[in-house]
Amino acid sequence: MILYPETENLIKELESEWHLIQPNRIEELEQLAALILENIQAFNRADVTVICTHNSRRSHLGQLWLKAAAMHYGIQNIFTYSGGTEATAFNHRMVLAIKRAGFKVNQLDMNDNPKFYIPVSDSDYRLDIHFSKRYDESYNPQKNFIALMVCSQADEACPLVRGSKRFSLPYEDPKAYDDSVHEAGAYDMKVREMGREILYLVSKI
Repeated sequence: MILYPETENLIKELESEWHLIQPNRIEELEQLAALILENIQAFNRADVTVICTHNSRRSHLGQLWLKAAAMHYGIQNIFTYSGGTEATAFNHRMVLAIKRAGFKVNQLDMNDNPKFYIPVSDSDYRLDIHFSKRYDESYNPQKNFIALMVCSQADEACPLVRGSKRFSLPYEDPKAYDDSVHEAGAYDMKVREMGREILYLVSKI
């Protein structure tokens, strides 16, 4: 599948930065790749729900990058979702960072918890919608899925995620830089960091 040129160019940049990933992190990413492959072999698909406390920043970014990486590497049976231990909204700062990275963000409504569609290709058949929700909401898979915990708070708050295989891959929250002169840079760096690592792990499947 041919992705949008902006997305393909960003992916090429991030693939050239794999040397920046630390050895211990590479080991974790390869373990997660093996887990996803195990689900594909067992169920002919891998459903991955990316979980963070508020389902507002890192979980959405992880969901988007997993989709983009799967489509870039031609893996058709990885399906991505996101959720939190509570629902808030897809944070506007992360939405802006994703736009700055070149993704095509379409806001579908103007509610307090707005819905977004972010395709990565004209033939993007993954009609997943980004909005804040609990990880166990009916929109998300309820069994045979991988619960990917991307923040330590969610990992601690969700000792049991029913129906899932659980994997912890925490990232620092760019929220720490909100309303500072470093805000945009921190969010842009998080887009690149998570993209770099998720591209690497999906390339190993």
